Amino acid sequence: MSSAVSATPTDPTEMALPRQRGYWGTVGYRLRYDYITLFFLAVLVLIILSAVFAPWLAPFDPYRESIIRRLKPLGYMDQYWLGTDELGRDMLSRLLYGGRITLTMGIVPVIIATLVGGMLGIVAGFAGGVVNMVIMRVMDVFYAFPSVLLAVAISGAMGGGAVNGMIALSLVFIPPLCRVAETATTQVRNLDFVDAARATGAPLRKVLWHHVIGNVLGPILIYASSLVSVAIILASGLSFLGLGVKPPDPDWGLMLNALRQSIYVSPLVCAMPGIAILITSISMNLVSDGLRAAMDVRA
Repeated sequence: MSSAVSATPTDPTEMALPRQRGYWGTVGYRLRYDYITLFFLAVLVLIILSAVFAPWLAPFDPYRESIIRRLKPLGYMDQYWLGTDELGRDMLSRLLYGGRITLTMGIVPVIIATLVGGMLGIVAGFAGGVVNMVIMRVMDVFYAFPSVLLAVAISGAMGGGAVNGMIALSLVFIPPLCRVAETATTQVRNLDFVDAARATGAPLRKVLWHHVIGNVLGPILIYASSLVSVAIILASGLSFLGLGVKPPDPDWGLMLNALRQSIYVSPLVCAMPGIAILITSISMNLVSDGLRAAMDVRA
């Protein structure tokens, strides 16, 4: 009489193997347990959402002035939670609206520079030869100038303003992004799977899209994310120097410039725009570092 066969395997080799994660699954798994990155990502999301929904969150009109309420302290009359500025305008409302302009001037130039610089770098790295030399020598011309001075010079020559400031910052960030894209593409184009794709007669468009761009996009995006905080600081610096946003529009850098004369009268109120820039920059830097660590497959 035969004995019943157990449905549960007793040999460890018959146990089911753990499910293998793909590349992006591994990245997500690493980020899920990186609590510092998640915390500052939440801070960054709150800052962005507060700027997007500023018309609904701001308690007062950010342009409304009142001479009798100039430079009031935090919590004044239980209505002005962050006090008022040198013209009696609500600081909380102006910070919320100022975040929309400052974040736009920090994010849009990086997006433009990533598209333009990344494309030029990929073309230079994949084509090589004369094409690479021409593109990279043009980029080297921009490297001859410090980024801050170059942004000030371009914005000043164009006459200032938010749009001209974003154009200036875009031109400043194109060379470094082009360099990163060119370096990554040069490394990828000589790998075996790219040579195999060429040997099979695959069209150049498919080789670029499926084999080259897919493998260089990660380093480009990581470096681009690290430039957002730099762009925010440079954009605020342009506004502080009068080459960016024009009054009375709220901008964190412009608010710092307007309040610097009153720092001894109401230091906490005057420090608010600087604190907003600091928190946003630190959050963006730490999120970028966490993303870089999570995407490093060698770690």
